[in-house]
Amino acid sequence: MDLLADKKIVVASHNAGKLREFADLMGPFGFEAKSAKEYGLPEPDETGTTFEENAYIKAFAAAQATGLPAMSDDSGLCVDALHGAPGVYTANWAEKPEGGRDFGMAMQRTEVALQEVGAMEPAQRTGRFVAVICLAFPDGQAEYYRGEAEGTLVWPPRGDLGFGYDPVFLPTGHDKTFGEMSAEEKHGWKPGQATALSHRARAFQKFAEARLGSK
Repeated sequence: MDLLADKKIVVASHNAGKLREFADLMGPFGFEAKSAKEYGLPEPDETGTTFEENAYIKAFAAAQATGLPAMSDDSGLCVDALHGAPGVYTANWAEKPEGGRDFGMAMQRTEVALQEVGAMEPAQRTGRFVAVICLAFPDGQAEYYRGEAEGTLVWPPRGDLGFGYDPVFLPTGHDKTFGEMSAEEKHGWKPGQATALSHRARAFQKFAEARLGSK
């Protein structure tokens, strides 16, 4: 039995920005996508050391608790000059000592790290956003879909759209940062379109083509 046939899925995230993007992506397929927060589920500790491990921890916890398929992504910014950091610890770089997250502080921390290694020119400031979507089922089975968006880190931050590190990420081939792009420009992907732009949309495109019959 294909549990996706009922078109009910849990989005295992409490991140408002991610939830908006997933809602936009799932909309054309007629899915009822409710968040883990709507089900009253706690956020599990992300103890993995890879995007795949953390995505599975979140998705399986939600699937097990609800008896429904659950989708989660783990994503991050991997900067070449910083040997792939912050990577899976992208959100951790934004954590404040008193609690909560400050991504302005996280972007500043990234810029300081780049300056410390002398990465001042665009060619030295390359990196990518990575997103791994995990589709997990209550029995523990899981599937993974990975998307990447290449780009360059800019400073100072540009734009107040998007979330996280978007204002300092200039995707390759574009003149606007993710923080300057509308939601439609950044992750607007619909069935039939050839290529998505954002890392999350590219991962979702792979999921849709594999599981939802989208081409």
